[in-house]
Amino acid sequence: MTNITGVFEVERDPQTVERRKALLLMVGWLGTMGSLGALLAAGLRGLIPNLLDEPSQRYRIGRPEDYIDGSITFVEEIRVFVLRSGNAFRALSAICTHLGCTVNEAGDGEGFQCPCHGSRFATNGTVIEGPAPRPLEWFGMRQARDGRLLIDRGRTVEASSYLVLEDPEEASA
Repeated sequence: MTNITGVFEVERDPQTVERRKALLLMVGWLGTMGSLGALLAAGLRGLIPNLLDEPSQRYRIGRPEDYIDGSITFVEEIRVFVLRSGNAFRALSAICTHLGCTVNEAGDGEGFQCPCHGSRFATNGTVIEGPAPRPLEWFGMRQARDGRLLIDRGRTVEASSYLVLEDPEEASA
């Protein structure tokens, strides 16, 4: 059969038209139900809190008598310097505040130096030179029940904060 323009027309079977409508209807309902299911799942997931199981920031290090008076001891496992002066102890972060490199004691014995980008820090943690934006952090310390020193990297303290023990040699005996 031809129409006026001369293009052939195809006669459609009414059963084919019904199948096509049923298929489109089914795809539409599946899409709607899938969207509603995803929305429900996202809503239920929103009710569950996002908790991270982070490790403890408290670290037991050696006993007070393990640290020589007037010394600066590097504790590699936690990247901290332990400074002892008489019966007073302090914990200084060895993590550069620029990009997180581990700082070393300066070659001249005066403070600390970052090997990555050249930042220099005084023994009190303040920035002397370099790209570091802020001083090194001081961490809280206390003596644990077993007599060892405990560093709490989760608690920063002022540079003037010390852990003062009565007599470190007698306290651990």
